[in-house]
Amino acid sequence: MEAALGLMRRIPPKHSVTALSALVSLLPDHSSDLLSQVDQPLQVLCDSESGKEFILCEYNRDADSYRSPWSNKYHPPLGDALLPSDELRKLEVEANEVFAIYRDQYYEGGISSVYLWEDNNEGFVACFLIKKDGARTAHGRRGYLQEGLWEAIHVIEVGPEDETTRYCLTSTVMLSLTTDKESSGTFNLSGSIRRQMRMDLPLADGHLCNMGKMIEEMEGKLRNSLDQVYFGKTKEMVCTLRPPSEVVMRLPTS
Repeated sequence: MEAALGLMRRIPPKHSVTALSALVSLLPDHSSDLLSQVDQPLQVLCDSESGKEFILCEYNRDADSYRSPWSNKYHPPLGDALLPSDELRKLEVEANEVFAIYRDQYYEGGISSVYLWEDNNEGFVACFLIKKDGARTAHGRRGYLQEGLWEAIHVIEVGPEDETTRYCLTSTVMLSLTTDKESSGTFNLSGSIRRQMRMDLPLADGHLCNMGKMIEEMEGKLRNSLDQVYFGKTKEMVCTLRPPSEVVMRLPTS
């Protein structure tokens, strides 16, 4: 099991579905653990009632149906489906509206979804999802990438309400990009990173404000890590293997 999880951490995100399917076939006794612990690329479905797209994941799935955060209905329809309480549903609607603004300001487009549900510890769990297709043919506003995908999964466990509430955030980011330009040639880069954060925060500002601060801080750390590990190391290796040509400055002769 440990070897399987280690392998999945090193598999490029775009190949994770194929690799996970193969591992489930090889390790049927660990299939539930693999499916629950391995993050897969996010899929999107359109809510026919609201006309808005929403993200599919394990946290809004019941059987083979997925709940839309916009209409609170399952697609395809499902009888006796699990739904959040009225109080959580109200917070979920507000969270989706606020997170859509955050996504547009930070990501310049893309799709976001937020799901909330009760847990067994008198608290609740929230899942914040962002999917940004940065390819020229999708949400990419600058048109630099032939293919580009950023997927962020933030799961926050919220403890029982008190003057100070415990928040546990687990964040995963999956990144893949491909350029195909005459100046740089074809270049592919992909990978994933996961981090965890725990904080005790006062409830005076509200759950949504506290969770938003944690996600904003965590995403900043993840971006810095990706920049240093993936882009920084790649640039270092490329410049070592193919050092830039030295420019010789010649002074004009009189």
